[in-house]
This record gives sequence, structure tokens and C-alpha cells, in this order.
Amino acid sequence: MKSDSSASAAPLRGLVGPLRSSEPVRVTPTPSAAVVLLEEASDLLIVHLDFPGALQTCERAWQSLDKDGQAEEPAGTSLEVKCSLCVVGIQALAEMDRWQEVLPWVLRYYQIPEKLPPKVLELCILLYSKMQEPGAILDAARAWFRDPASQGLPEYRALVELHLHRVLLPLGCLSEAEELVVSSAILSEEQRLDALQAISTAKQQQNQQLSHSEEAQKQNQAQKRNQEDSFSHKFLSLLVLLRRLWDSAVSHFFSLPFRKSLLAALILCLLVVRFDPASPSSLPFLYKLAQLFRRIREAMFSPFYRLPTHD
Repeated sequence: MKSDSSASAAPLRGLVGPLRSSEPVRVTPTPSAAVVLLEEASDLLIVHLDFPGALQTCERAWQSLDKDGQAEEPAGTSLEVKCSLCVVGIQALAEMDRWQEVLPWVLRYYQIPEKLPPKVLELCILLYSKMQEPGAILDAARAWFRDPASQGLPEYRALVELHLHRVLLPLGCLSEAEELVVSSAILSEEQRLDALQAISTAKQQQNQQLSHSEEAQKQNQAQKRNQEDSFSHKFLSLLVLLRRLWDSAVSHFFSLPFRKSLLAALILCLLVVRFDPASPSSLPFLYKLAQLFRRIREAMFSPFYRLPTHD
């Protein structure tokens, strides 16, 4: 019996070390499929720089966790694996310049922002603030900070400062920033005073920018009014000039002899109407015009208008 027990324990000495008589035999647990895929995704990201392959491997690991990973591993280990998979996936998306997909990709697995791990939220804030798009993470971060479960985490204090300086202050959400600092009981007095001082400085800068923008707007409006007044003055001057030219033309026209005036009127009519005198359609008009001239001549040179002659 002694030889049998020593023979059965021989293969385990190299793995678990020397065994005591009172110590149970412990075997190293086999890593789950999600852990193996996580290591593979890390190698693809860091060693091989295969970013699409790393992202696909992370998605395969997530599917493995959804199927049977939770049954094989403790809850804490599963949460750590999920967080690590998100970190690798975020880095892969950022390297492929697909940073806009980071938050939707993460929320596809965590469903709601309140469930995001602190490390994942920190990476999202840093990424979107670096790309100068902090507004994309504002709603998700706001929901995470308002969740009571998040306020008890040890990373809450550091994330409040990060969210304050990277998201709220650049976006000008000063009231929300002040409310977050005042309501965060986990912050120390020094941190609270520093945060309130930063918010006060941002308010002063915002007021200065508003005053400068108002002054610039007033100057633009005054310049626009001056341009409109100048245009109206020029337009009135042009109208006065046209009226003077019209009055001069009319006075010159009526100063001409009667026959020259009729001839000028006829030429003006021909120029304005632009009809062809040789066209058959213009013959009735010319005939009526000739009759009008004949009647005017007969009226002017009729016996009633002749001057008396002296013998």
C-alpha cells in the first residue's frame, strides 16, 4: 500500500510541490476557453499588431463567456476576464481609427453604462477626450456617476477628477460639475476645494468669452447697419440722378418743334415695340398712325386755324 501511494503521488510532485501527509492533493485548474482566447487576443494586439484579429478574438471570448464561462469560473474571475477583454478591444478599435465605435461596442456587452467597470470607463473618457469628442461619453459617464453602486468603489474619487477635467469643464457643464463635486462625499476637503477652484476659473473664462462674443456681435451689427445705411444713401442718390436725367430729357423733348417731336415719338415707338415695318402684321398699325398724322395736319391747317389775310 505504501508503494502504491508513493507511485501515485510521483507525477504530481513536479506540479504542486512536496505533499504533506495531512495536505489534500490540489490540481492546477485548467484555464477556460475565455481565458485562453484573452491571452491569444493580447498576443495578437501587442506582439503581432493584428488589430482586427485581436478584436475578433475578443468577440469570440465574449461568446464563450455567454455560453458556459460563468458556470466554469467564479463570478469575480469572470468579471475580470470581461474587463480585460474590453480593454484589449478598446485598444484594437483605437489602433484601427475606429474610436467612434468604442462606446457602442462596450455597451453591446454591458447593456447599460452603470455596469461598466471603472477601468473601462476610464479608457473611454481618456479616448474620447483625446479625440476632442468628450460629448460622446457625457451621457454614459453621467449615468455611471449617479449610480449609488458606483459611488462606493475605490476608483470613484479618481474618476470624478478625470471626468471633471476631461469632460465637464471642456464642455462648459459648470453647474453639473459643481453639483458632482459637492455631492461626492468620498472626496477629501483638499480635492473638493481644488475642484471648486477649477470650476470658478472656468466660469470666469466663460464669462469673458461671453462678453467678448457680445462685443463682437454688437460690432458686427453696427457694421451691418452702416453698410445698409451706405447702400440706402447710394440708392437714393442714384434715384435723384435718374430723376434729374428724366426731367432734362422730358424738357428737351418738349422744347423740340412739333414735327420733330412726332418723328422722335415714332422712332421711339419703333425701337420699343421692335416691329418690322415690312411685315404684313404691322400694316394696320402704320395705316392707323398715318391717319392720325393726317387728321392732326388737317386740324392744324384747316381754314378755322388760318390767320386772317389783309388786302
